Amino acid sequence: MKEYRKHLTAVLLAIISIAVLAGCNSDDGKASGKSDPLKVHIALNGKMGPLVIAKEKGLFNEEFSKLDAQIEWSEFQSGPPLLESLASNRVDLSFLGDGALIAGIDKNLPFKVIAQTGRGESSVRILAQAEGNIKQIEDLKGKTVGVASGTTGHVYLIKALKAHGLTTDDIKLINLQPDDAQAAFETKKLDAWAIWNPYYLNNIEKGNAVALKVKGKILAPGAIIARKGFADVHPEIVEAYLKVYKKAADWQIENPDEASEIYSKETKLPVSTVKTIITAEKPNIFFTEDAIKAQQESIDTLAGVGYIKKSFNFKNQINNEYIDEAFKK
Repeated sequence: MKEYRKHLTAVLLAIISIAVLAGCNSDDGKASGKSDPLKVHIALNGKMGPLVIAKEKGLFNEEFSKLDAQIEWSEFQSGPPLLESLASNRVDLSFLGDGALIAGIDKNLPFKVIAQTGRGESSVRILAQAEGNIKQIEDLKGKTVGVASGTTGHVYLIKALKAHGLTTDDIKLINLQPDDAQAAFETKKLDAWAIWNPYYLNNIEKGNAVALKVKGKILAPGAIIARKGFADVHPEIVEAYLKVYKKAADWQIENPDEASEIYSKETKLPVSTVKTIITAEKPNIFFTEDAIKAQQESIDTLAGVGYIKKSFNFKNQINNEYIDEAFKK
């Protein structure tokens, strides 16, 4: 028994020694003078946009390698599920449509608004069945309308209904993510659908849908965001992210044919359809007054219908320090 105990003790000591040595050697590489690259979690919000270009063409590689950082990519169909991952520290950098952006700020989720994606003039529409009896917004009363709750499509729908004297109480609202809504719309389980590109133009071009005309012009500007805890600790990464985002956006503007090919592979849509979408409005990361005004109008509208707790000043939510530092002259 003594010999067994001695043997067992020796084995345990050996295991402990190995573990200690392994721990010393694996202390993030510090013992050997090396450190593991910083993992940066970037989320794609849909299958189109400058981040898709940046990923496809490896544009982050040079900027991030200078900072000893590596990207871990994730992808979401819309903003609300992306926000859930951000709140759990699984997303550091991304962009949001106005619906998720406003709801996230209203709920005090830990992110900063650091730039915009564009004015959003051509991005969202309300579709009706091509062979249905809905010809104008007023005809939506009592009808089944699909939308992903909390998204830019949801905000657009609320604002469009308001412009025509209706509210969401006047319709049968069905909460569906885009791919599920697409299937429901195709099988005519939905009378109408509030959705963004590339979905809306693809359905119109296939002859499945018509876009309903809305009084006035409804802008749906998106915003580029950074998780607060990450941005506070790694401002240099946030600045590099903005530089690459703008580089990808500029490349898309200058190379619409090649950009359309890339997006076509991602979305499985015709190249011609994609090109129509991406040339309808140029991406612009610098905040414009009309985009800020549109965001404020959306905030006030959503507060008025009780979708968010109370209105707030959107300008106070903009953190210009990152974009100013990234593009200082």
